[in-house]
Order: sequence, then structure tokens, then C-alpha cells
Amino acid sequence: MINDLDQILSQSAKRMKRSVIRELLKMTQRHELISFAGGLPSPESFPVEQLKDITVEVLDTDSAKALQYGETEGDKRLREILVERYLKVGINVNINNLIITTASQQALDLIPKIFVNPGDKVICGLPSYLGGIASFAVYGADLIGIELDDKGMRSDLLEKNLEQLKQKGEKPKFIYVIPDFQNPTGIAMPEERRKEIIAIAKKYDILIIEDSPYREVRFSGTPQRTMYELDGTGQVVLLGTMSKIFVPGFRIGWVLAHEEIIDKIVVAKQNTDLCTSSFVQKIAAKYFEKGYFDKNLATINSNYKVKRDTMVAAFHKYMPSGVKWTEPEGGLFLFVTLPDYMDAEELFKVAIEENVAFVPGTVFYCDGGGKNTLRINFSFMSKEMNEEGVKRLANAIKKLMK
Repeated sequence: MINDLDQILSQSAKRMKRSVIRELLKMTQRHELISFAGGLPSPESFPVEQLKDITVEVLDTDSAKALQYGETEGDKRLREILVERYLKVGINVNINNLIITTASQQALDLIPKIFVNPGDKVICGLPSYLGGIASFAVYGADLIGIELDDKGMRSDLLEKNLEQLKQKGEKPKFIYVIPDFQNPTGIAMPEERRKEIIAIAKKYDILIIEDSPYREVRFSGTPQRTMYELDGTGQVVLLGTMSKIFVPGFRIGWVLAHEEIIDKIVVAKQNTDLCTSSFVQKIAAKYFEKGYFDKNLATINSNYKVKRDTMVAAFHKYMPSGVKWTEPEGGLFLFVTLPDYMDAEELFKVAIEENVAFVPGTVFYCDGGGKNTLRINFSFMSKEMNEEGVKRLANAIKKLMK
């Protein structure tokens, strides 16, 4: 081994950080510990028996293509199926507007790869998805956080910041938003707010990256139109994934965008992994064709609703006065706000002693804020463990309260 590895590392490598959540998951493997830390779908949602049959069928009928390299753009049949689903809900797209990625996390790497130079400004929410923040930072983005309210990213603060940047001669590369059951807060952005942000983006001529991994995980309320549809001009780039609505282990995601942007992403992906697995794409396409997807999604949503309801009820039952939390209409998370004087990282240490884990909120704030916040996942554990875990968390909070 060379004497000084750090001396030859690239600036990008030096900006990389380990995933806080992945590291937390390593710490939370004790059998007796209830972990709300990961954003994990429930293994009960995985259609194992159906996938066994489909896998054999794909190997029997299409093994030469399934086991071979595929097109960078993705399996044609799977892309057609996804486009058909968008067309059914009124979104005017064609197959040239869509590329398959190795989950949406790859898209969050490819987008800054083609748009961001070191020092470029990128807008995101306060708080926002850790994986997006980390990917943008690796390419040297200067992240500007915009506070959220109960409707999502505040449009007034967004415009104020963009105007200030314009006065300085600076223009962000894009605005990153998660309008449907935002990670980590669970907030669903109403259509009025979506339109406000689109109008501001048009005024300042800035792309919007609409990350939408949880859109179809809805238990109540009314679905809002995507920002991609509301825009209709190609100024919004929509990211989707099957990780929360099918199986995360397949690592299938996609990007829906203007053809010129898709072309740039294709080139970037060719230089990254050539193509996403042909095998899993063909299995996924067959799964859709057999009509399994929507039936299983309905079951997933029904099960997650029970788990969310159980957790919310437990919060009302056990949490001490001064603690606040979101009650989302879908997604996988609750976001908890402690009294101002409390520190979630200190709480984490006490919570581990109580055999319950969560993610401290600071990791979701690009400005280092959110010290009195935490994210809780309700999809992975059973409803019984959700209630018991909240009870343990409440005990830990009470120990630190003044």
C-alpha cells in the first residue's frame, strides 16, 4: 500500500461522506432493539412466490436477452409500461422522455454529474433527503436550504433567495424538491404550492428536480398532480423508483424529462454503469404485464396505513407535552420536533439504552440545523413493535426533559 492514500484522492472523493443512515443501521442490529432508523419497506410486501414463477418464465422464454447487456436507456418493454401508466393519468410523455436508472439514487448522482460544477448553487429544502444532499455535495454544489412549512418548501423564501442571488449575478443550477410525502417530514405539497414554485422557477429560468419515490404510497387524502405535469414545458425533471412500491433489491428507478436532458443522462450513465440489469428489468416488466403490480401496491398501502395509524395513536398516547410530530397521508416517515433546548443526538444515546433507534434530524439539514428533530420510519416494523418502540422513545425523551 502507498504511504499516503489521502494525497492522491480526488476532491470529489474527499467530499464524500458515509451514509449516516447506513452506519446507524449497522449499530441497530441487536435483536432486542426496535429500529425506526431506515427507510425500509416491509419484507411482508415482497411478492416472493409470484417472482419465483416470473423468474423461471423469463429464463425459459427470454434468457438470451435477459442475461445479456441491455440498452443504456433501459428495457424497451418496461419503459413502454411506465409511459403507459403516465399517459393514463394525463401526463403527456413518450418513450424518448424516459430512461431507466439503477434506482433513483443513481439519478441523484447523474443529475449533478451533468449539471454541477464546484461552487455552483443548488436549492433544496430545510430539511431534505440525505441521499440527495450528499450526491450534490460530492460534485461541489453549494447547497442553499429553504425552510418548509406544512405545505412544503416555502415559495416566498425561495423567491427571496433567488432574487438575492440574481442581484449578486448568481444563478442556481436547479431546485430540488420532494413534493409527495417528503423525506424526512412526510409533508405532501398541495397543488397551489407546486404551481407557485413552478412559476418562480420559470421567472428565474431554473430547472426543478422533482424526486418522487413515495408518490404511490398514499393512504388517505387526494393525490396532487405531479410538478412535471403542471409544468408541461420540460422545465421539471421527474425521478421515480420501484424501491418503495415493488422490491428495493431490484434497484430499478427512472428519470422522466425533456429529450435533450434524457440524452445527457444517457451519456452520463454510459460512463457510469453502461446499463441497469436487463434481468431484473425483464422480470419487472413481466410482473406488470401479469397485472400483479397494482394489486400488490393496494396491499402494501393497506398494511402501511395500519402501521402508520398505530404509530400515530401511540404518539398521542405516550408522548409528553412539548413534542410535535407530522401525521402524513402516505410515505414511510413521521418527523418529530422536540422542545428547542433538546438535542436529538443526545437523545439517540439514551434511546439506544431504551432499545429503540431513529435518525437524528441534523443529517437532513444542509445548514447543520434541526438539532431538535428526528425522523421515524413506520413501514418496516410490525404494528406491535411500532407501538412499543414509540413507548420506549417517549421514555427516553422524558429522561432528557427539563
